[in-house]
Amino acid sequence: MSDGGAIPPLEPGEPQTPEIPQAAPSPEASRRAVVAEDLDTPWDILDLVILFVFSLGMLYLLSSVMATIAMVRYGIPRAGIDEFVKTNAGFVILRQVLWFGLILLFLAAVIRRRTARPFWRTIGWRPPRTGKMSMAGLVMALLFAGMVLAVGADVAMQFYKTPKELPIEKLFTSRRNVEYIMLFGLLVAPLAEETVFRGYVYPVLARKFGILSGIVFTGILFGMVHVPQLLGGWGQIVTLVVVGMALTTARALTRSVVASYLVHLGYNGFLFAGMFLPEFVVRHL
Repeated sequence: MSDGGAIPPLEPGEPQTPEIPQAAPSPEASRRAVVAEDLDTPWDILDLVILFVFSLGMLYLLSSVMATIAMVRYGIPRAGIDEFVKTNAGFVILRQVLWFGLILLFLAAVIRRRTARPFWRTIGWRPPRTGKMSMAGLVMALLFAGMVLAVGADVAMQFYKTPKELPIEKLFTSRRNVEYIMLFGLLVAPLAEETVFRGYVYPVLARKFGILSGIVFTGILFGMVHVPQLLGGWGQIVTLVVVGMALTTARALTRSVVASYLVHLGYNGFLFAGMFLPEFVVRHL
């Protein structure tokens, strides 16, 4: 006679079923169980330091090589080469394109050595979470958010009293220079900057310090990268830090670099739309 829910004993001679020990989860499996997919990247803080050193080294190398070519091929005098590399938009844009290209190749090499997953998805270029919105609606909302962000940044900058001409202003000396900068700002900068900052840098900082701190730190780094262009305009630099935080927030909410890219594209697109305004308005802006 057995108790209500008790398991009856085995009959004599009935074979015993040995218990199979469960293997302990590996550290990698445990990490992935608590890390969101969009933050689960096969690189860490040390890789960010290596990227920083690599980027500075490549920028210095490119600047030196291209300056030498300008002096030898185009006869730019040595005494005027520093001014040339700061004011010639073609030189600056080409250097930036080559620099971003080298950085992206470096990131691709790092990711290929660490994982078999596709490069673009691993670095954050995945379909954004749309919530209750359609994909088309989300795209339009993100582009519009970028435009609103640009208006806010432009209004804020009207209150800054910059004591001297900013380095970036030296590039806006002709209509052709502005066109070069516009093409770069629409076709290259959003793609490259979002891949580096919101794709490569942010996941590591968010894992290490938390989502909110990751957003803040990534925004600060984004603003600091633009210091050479805006040296002396500390209000403008602070504004770009805030813009960087806004872009990272879009990335964090949708868990996709696609979202921050669209906001960035809307932001730059609205700023460069001023080219098509009457000339006296463009001159004022």
